[in-house]
Amino acid sequence: MSNTIIKVENLSKRYRIGLQEKKADTFAQQLWTNLKAPIENFKRIKSLGKFEEENDSVHWALKDVSFEVKQGEVLGIIGKNGAGKSTLLKILSKITEPTSGRIEMNGRVAALLEVGTGFHPELTGRENIYMNGTILGMTKREIDRKLDEIIEFSGVEKFVDTPIKFYSSGMKVRLGFSVAAHLDPEILIIDEVLAVGDFEFQKKCLGKMEDVSQKEGRTVLFVSHNMASVKRLCTKGIVLDHGKFGFSSDAENAVNFYLTNASTQKDTSIADREDRIGNGVVKVIGIDLIDKNNEILEQVISGDWLKIRLNLDSNLGVIDYSKLFVGVAFRDQDETRVISFFSDEMGTDFKNIGDKNHIDLVIPQLNIRGGIYNIGFQLSLGSTGIEDFIDAIEKARDIDVLPGDFWKSGKLNRIGNYALINGYYLLNNDE
Repeated sequence: MSNTIIKVENLSKRYRIGLQEKKADTFAQQLWTNLKAPIENFKRIKSLGKFEEENDSVHWALKDVSFEVKQGEVLGIIGKNGAGKSTLLKILSKITEPTSGRIEMNGRVAALLEVGTGFHPELTGRENIYMNGTILGMTKREIDRKLDEIIEFSGVEKFVDTPIKFYSSGMKVRLGFSVAAHLDPEILIIDEVLAVGDFEFQKKCLGKMEDVSQKEGRTVLFVSHNMASVKRLCTKGIVLDHGKFGFSSDAENAVNFYLTNASTQKDTSIADREDRIGNGVVKVIGIDLIDKNNEILEQVISGDWLKIRLNLDSNLGVIDYSKLFVGVAFRDQDETRVISFFSDEMGTDFKNIGDKNHIDLVIPQLNIRGGIYNIGFQLSLGSTGIEDFIDAIEKARDIDVLPGDFWKSGKLNRIGNYALINGYYLLNNDE
């Protein structure tokens, strides 16, 4: 008898995008366009027959994706933003229907896709545990038996009888994961939502998922941009690229394929990059690395003074630059964020920036080992909400950091090449 627990064949999901004509020249023309657009979009949605793939109103989130998952396997689903990962999980969780294709799933499914998924804001944490358990097909007796363990794991004991609407996003993730992992599902589906939690809880979750798969023989589907976590947790990996099936192998090979071959737009200039988010009022068109002598660097040295300059396509006068927030993050070759710099924490003030077409973040001492990293940036009018983003690219450009005498000991630090063994990072001294 086959131990295949999930079988996906030629799975596709198609969306129709609402389109609006370009802005008219006169107010009367624009008013008519605004009134007409919803009607035209509705006609497109209700139109009979098949709509063509090349039509501008059609978007394929997934196209002919096929794979199998065995019982007890941990499948890592990786790919860049917009690759179709979350759409795939929503279809497998029966939140949305596929356009075409076939799915076989043998077992009860528990999914944690978004912060607060399945929670009622007016109910307390305890009441939501019972509601989620019931949705998953558990009896009250089964939930009673697991209740104390769920609450203890979540770490929200003090607030378990408080309505969910007063919980922070991190508390919701804690409780949601705890419910999903402890109510004995045969299939556990986890999206990138765990990134909201703190480091200690993420480590706790990874340990729990290892127990669920290895000790209890349950199947886990895991989406993450943290390649180190994928390598540690997953036994198998698939790569999605623009909604299509790109590669399948063991987790190590899948991650290597993604990092080496996946379309990251590295060869596209920052000004022309399409994988950016924000309102576009101001756009970063280049990143320069500058030393104390105001010289542009091709390489930087660990421990040195460094200025990161974001070149802009527009003067900052078009926004309230006194409220400007800037963040820069360094990621290693496994796409793990190793260090971040934020203007508010650094005390950087943009009030007197004038009419310059660039903004600078000065790092007095680059506290990072030698190695090749990637820089991402964020410009916003607030440090948290994505709705405040002006411009952001997660992986904008590579930076080559040379080993330096960071500790002033007379010895250069080693290249930051680490091996993950039994959950611990060990330095590879072969470098």
